[in-house]
Amino acid sequence: MIEEEELLVSRVGRLGCIRLNRPKALNSLTLDMVRRFTRALEEFAADPEIAAVLATGEGERGLCAGGDIRTLYRMRDGDKSYYRTFWREEYQLNALIASFGKPYVVLMDGLVMGGGVGVSAHGDCRVVTERTRLAMPETAIGFIPDVGGTWLLSRAKGPGVYMALSGATVTGADALSLGLADVWIDSRRLPELVERLCAIDVAADVAAILGGLHHSPGPGQLEQYRRELDEAADVGDVEEMLQRLDASGSAFLRSAATEIRKNSPTSLKVTHALLQRASRESCLEACLVNEYRAACRLLEGHDLYEGIRAAIIDKDRSPKWSPATLEEVSQTAVAEILAGDGSPEPAFPGSG
Repeated sequence: MIEEEELLVSRVGRLGCIRLNRPKALNSLTLDMVRRFTRALEEFAADPEIAAVLATGEGERGLCAGGDIRTLYRMRDGDKSYYRTFWREEYQLNALIASFGKPYVVLMDGLVMGGGVGVSAHGDCRVVTERTRLAMPETAIGFIPDVGGTWLLSRAKGPGVYMALSGATVTGADALSLGLADVWIDSRRLPELVERLCAIDVAADVAAILGGLHHSPGPGQLEQYRRELDEAADVGDVEEMLQRLDASGSAFLRSAATEIRKNSPTSLKVTHALLQRASRESCLEACLVNEYRAACRLLEGHDLYEGIRAAIIDKDRSPKWSPATLEEVSQTAVAEILAGDGSPEPAFPGSG
């Protein structure tokens, strides 16, 4: 029996369709999937018969849980060049999605995490539902919000910084208010959406279809704390932000500080530095390069593998971070991680 393809590409009328097809792994991305995805987008962009693209994830659980970090853990003592290549090509795909010249409709239904955010939140027709659960949980495994996450979350101000540092999961309503999605549709109407997209004649039909199905879900949870989160995040370092959250009269904000402290101190400081850089950058591509440099350097550290072990392999939820506290993470160490390891960096057509 032939093993089913991990990414399926098809055409229905004037709609190009890309479907992530690893439902048992919650559609976690592999290098082959990234390459097929990229090739499909490039072909759809060049084909005048294709008016729009639809990206979906197979299965009932969600669009995509991110990259295949189990494979990364297995490589911890060996050659890690696969992951340098994977991230380089994945980030190039993220930039391609952001600059795609035709409507890019993506169904962010169910779980959308890490790399799943990278193949969705850079699009221009991002659909969420009442089942959407979106997160960038990388600091909990000793990593950073990558795939352009620092670009996206820095622009969401305080709530985005909170998401990046805590790894908190938010709803579709939050995604809308934070600029991570465009349209909210009841999940029961997704089959109708897909059916109507398959019948489009021109690209402009997409906006009309989405507009007709969209309705407001009301404010998300983070919206009510936006002012306090903006104030807490408007500081020079993670330690001061935590002090402000601790001093809050809100149980939610004090709990946020507790959740942040559980994560890798090194990842927290590097992430905070990347967010500060991202807030000053003028384009996604610059943030992707910054993230790539840090990601490659973290491959050689301790916390990434310890975080994966605690969360995914042994599932004891008790990582032993090294260094163990924020105070022990020096600015020199952060600067060295941000500088990268000299690996060939992502290249973006038309940039630079």
